[in-house]
Amino acid sequence: MATTSETGHAVNVKNFFNLVNFCKGFGTQYQPSKVSIQIPALENTYQQAKEAIDEIIRQTTAYNIVINERALLFKDNRTLSTRLINAFEMTDAPDATKKDVKGFNRKLQGKKASAVKETDSTIDGLNAEAPKTISSSQTSFNQQVEHLKALVTVLESEPSYVPNEVDLKVSTLKNLISQQDSANEQVAIVYTALSNARLKRDRILYGEETGLYNISLDIKKYVKAVFGASSPEYKQVTGVSIKDFKKK
Repeated sequence: MATTSETGHAVNVKNFFNLVNFCKGFGTQYQPSKVSIQIPALENTYQQAKEAIDEIIRQTTAYNIVINERALLFKDNRTLSTRLINAFEMTDAPDATKKDVKGFNRKLQGKKASAVKETDSTIDGLNAEAPKTISSSQTSFNQQVEHLKALVTVLESEPSYVPNEVDLKVSTLKNLISQQDSANEQVAIVYTALSNARLKRDRILYGEETGLYNISLDIKKYVKAVFGASSPEYKQVTGVSIKDFKKK
């Protein structure tokens, strides 16, 4: 499920919309001299924030698609590696070479990529986030490809390794490695787009002076100055909660 801070970004935008509507409802009594809290500027800020949240949803969806596609490509790596070791045992390769192959197999049988939780997010309206970092999972998947490459290089160098099973042939393995390499690259590309979308969202929502959060504080200060701290108007705007999740 999405965390509180992840959900909070979208809630902030929804609440800002309510805050702007309260300001509109004050009519001619709401006439700030500060441009950033004048109605046209507020409407523009809201629109930018809404678009930023929508972009996060699009990029998160794209990210989840590519990691799910990658998971399918990698899911049988360990089983495949075991089969390759057994097939290689039937060759005329020297014991030292067979030992090398077993070493690569042990590496492939190590940390499971599936243990890395990549899809810990949900797409639910505006409440969408992907993991904050893919460094550990990306390393795991990249290492799997490198170990498989090394294993296949040894298999290819052994003349007596001529399996009849198509999925154990060197040509098939090379094609799989190519697909896995491409999948890793695609995940990195899509994640970069998602990360950039987050940066843009944070600037719009929490940027100094111009961010939605700070603008909401200025609105409340202005309403307090115009209507008074005990006025129903001020209670209206202070009842709208907008939090600074950039600090989280």
